[in-house]
Amino acid sequence: MSDLKKHIGFWMRIVSNHVSHSFAKKLENKGVTVAEWVVLREMYESKDPVAPSYIADLTGLTRGAISKLVDRLLDKELLTRKESSDDRRYQEIELTREAKKLLPQLASLADENDGEFFSVLSPSERKTLTELLKKTAELNRLTKIPIE
Repeated sequence: MSDLKKHIGFWMRIVSNHVSHSFAKKLENKGVTVAEWVVLREMYESKDPVAPSYIADLTGLTRGAISKLVDRLLDKELLTRKESSDDRRYQEIELTREAKKLLPQLASLADENDGEFFSVLSPSERKTLTELLKKTAELNRLTKIPIE
């Protein structure tokens, strides 16, 4: 039987868990979860209102899970929701002004978190690590955005 510590996945999991946990703590101080951050960040990229189903497809989460996240973000006044006048089942969600002000702060926390963990590597090593992880994701067709 192979030693657990000989597996690349073991080392990736250790690093990933610690990076994610640290980031979650930073976000918690701003009143946002990692899952909420991902939704807000992806919506920030789109610029326009989007259907919750778009976020579900992007993240790989179920529509039910996205619905719960959207409800939480509505309660936090970081999203607005508008129903279609033609079809009440169709909704679009949009970032509020408050969310647009908060997102650069959250992005800075993400950058800070990466710096804390990966500054131990040289710029060349960070570039190589990123390229290898991207290649692994692409060749294994890993396209869904991680939420947890």
